[in-house]
Amino acid sequence: MGGTNHTLQLPKGWRAQAWARVQGARFETWTPQRRLLVSSSDGQITELTPGRGAPKAKTLINGLSDPQGMAFDTLGHTRVLYVAENNQLDRYVWHANGTVGSRSVVVGGLLGSAGSGNHPAKSIVVGKNHTIYMTGGSTSNASAGDLSAHPPRGVIYAVNPSTRRLSVYATGVRNGEGLGFAPDGSLWTAVNQRDDIAYPFHHAYAGQPDAYGKVIQAYVNDHPPDELTRLRRGANLGWPYCDPDPDVHPGVQGSPLHYAQLGFDNDVQTNPGGKAFNCAKLEKIQRGLPAHSAPLGLSFLEGSKVPAQWRNGALVSTHGSWDRQPAAAPSVLWLPWNSRTRTLGAPVRLISGFQLANGDRWGRSVDAIPGPDGNLYVTDDGSGTVYRIGP
Repeated sequence: MGGTNHTLQLPKGWRAQAWARVQGARFETWTPQRRLLVSSSDGQITELTPGRGAPKAKTLINGLSDPQGMAFDTLGHTRVLYVAENNQLDRYVWHANGTVGSRSVVVGGLLGSAGSGNHPAKSIVVGKNHTIYMTGGSTSNASAGDLSAHPPRGVIYAVNPSTRRLSVYATGVRNGEGLGFAPDGSLWTAVNQRDDIAYPFHHAYAGQPDAYGKVIQAYVNDHPPDELTRLRRGANLGWPYCDPDPDVHPGVQGSPLHYAQLGFDNDVQTNPGGKAFNCAKLEKIQRGLPAHSAPLGLSFLEGSKVPAQWRNGALVSTHGSWDRQPAAAPSVLWLPWNSRTRTLGAPVRLISGFQLANGDRWGRSVDAIPGPDGNLYVTDDGSGTVYRIGP
C-alpha cells in the first residue's frame, strides 16, 4: 500500500494503511497515554491520537531545530520527555493528563566548533540508570578533525541527567543514527559508513592494473558495508581510519560477501599503510548491512505485541543510497536475535517497495516501531506518511 499506484511488499497476510500524513516524518515514540509522537524535519513534534479511522493530529511542539530522537523517562516523581534537536538536548515536563509542560536545555552547543556538518541529526535512548545516550554524527565523510572538535563528532555521547555532563561513550562512529537496547541490555547502534571509498589494495580491480587509491564505482557499490554493532564504554568503531570489509578474500573482485564479524581495511585517504592507526586492534563488527543502505531507526521487538514469529528480533529502517549504481532501495529489515551468542542474525527484508524498478523513489523509510496494538508504525519522510502495518 502507498500513494497513487504505489504498493508496499509485505509479509503474507499483512496489510498496510497510510495512517497519517506528517510532512518530513522522522522518528517516533509512544507516550504513556498511548499516543504516537512523530518528529519532523520542519521543526515540529506531532502528536497522533489513535481512534476510529484516521488519528487525531495536533502539533505538540514547534519551532525546533531539526528534531529527531525522542524518549521518555521518570526522574523522581516527574515524568519527562527528551527531544534531541541538532544543536541541543531538551527536556520537557510531561503531565499526567498527557500535556507537555516547561522546557529546559539539558545540553547545548552540540554543533561544536566545526559547524553543523553533514550529519547533524541526533537519536537518543535512555538507559535503566537514567543515562541518556545520543548520537553525534561526523561533519565530514572521512576527516580526523572531528575527533578533536569541541565537543567531538563521530561519537556516541552519554549524558548524566542530574549534572547535565556530556561525555563520550564510544568513538569512531561516522553516523550512528539508530540506537537501541537489545534483550540482554546491551546498547546497539546502526551506522552509516563513508562514501566514495578509494580502493585499498595494490591489486588490479575492474580492469585497472593498479587500482590502489582510486575511486572505482564497481568497488564503491559494495564497500564499505553499513553496520549494526554492540557498544560499550570506550569502544572504537574505526572511523575515519578503518573501513569494515565484507569480503571473504579482501581485495579479490567478486569474492562472496560475508556480513558477520567483519574485519577492517586501512582507509587510503586517512590511514595509508596503517600509519595513523592500527586497524587490527579493533573489535570486529557484529553485523554488516549492504553498503549505502543508510540505516536510520533501530528497534528491538522483545516485549512488544507484534506477531510472535517476529518478536525475537530487531527492526532496522534503511533510507536508501545515493552513492551506489544502481541505488540501494529503502526498506525495513528484520534481524533475528540470538540470545545464546548475543548477536543479530542475517537480515530479512520485511517491508519494501518504496523504490520503483527504474530506481525512482516515491517514499523513504526512516523509523519503524511496534505499537500497543501489535501493528508496526513506519515513518516515511519521502512522502510524508506514517504507515500502520500488520496482519
